[in-house]
Amino acid sequence: MASREEREQRRTERLAAERREAAGARRRLIIGYIVAGALALAVVVGIVIVVASSGGDSADGQTVDGEEIAAAAHIETQSGVLHDYSPDGREGTVPAALAQGDLAAAAEQAGCELMLDLEEEGNTHLTKRGDAPEYETDPPTSGDHWPEQLADGAYGEYPDPIYSLHGLEHGRIAIQYSPELSEEEQLELKGLFDEDFDGMLLFPNPEMPYEVAATAWTQMIGCEQYEGAATIDAIRDFRDTYRGQGPEAVPVVIPDEG
Repeated sequence: MASREEREQRRTERLAAERREAAGARRRLIIGYIVAGALALAVVVGIVIVVASSGGDSADGQTVDGEEIAAAAHIETQSGVLHDYSPDGREGTVPAALAQGDLAAAAEQAGCELMLDLEEEGNTHLTKRGDAPEYETDPPTSGDHWPEQLADGAYGEYPDPIYSLHGLEHGRIAIQYSPELSEEEQLELKGLFDEDFDGMLLFPNPEMPYEVAATAWTQMIGCEQYEGAATIDAIRDFRDTYRGQGPEAVPVVIPDEG
């Protein structure tokens, strides 16, 4: 039989072991809390990063917010409304310098047709979107239209003419291109728009019989084929001749680069 001293020693050893086990359990519990807190923090940080970077997708796949896209598309909301059309925020290619400053000569060199001083087809404000007439020119250059005009800027989709026509009435120029053009060619036209975007519209048009066209109120230039720099010159000259010439034109202020 164990002596009293032996029993006391075993009791002391058992208590010490229990204290060590309890201390270990507390340490494991504290470490668990720390790890769980770190994981929770990582999740919160991840959510913040996702939310901060989820404003929208740009044309090159990078994530940017809607305001940056609108800025790159030079959307001027004081001139009108977007009507839910998506801005074209792509960075255009800087075009070559002007080589032919005469509109008629430039149109001939590019193989484009000038259709000037066309008959006005109407200028009444529509009250129902379904009341839009069948416009005689393609793309339209005049006619009844919606009272809220399309905001100046570049768009990635074709807007209904009832919105863009109102802009032409107020002196805007609309550069339009076939969506079948290559990305490189589209960016050349976007670069032309970017170089002088005040009072301008740019958008694809899958319905017109041209690869590139530009319209003003009762004025049009249509190019069956895109011929690069020659077409750029013709569209430039058309822009510089007819911008600000609509019957209800509001003066377009061109910033002084000097």
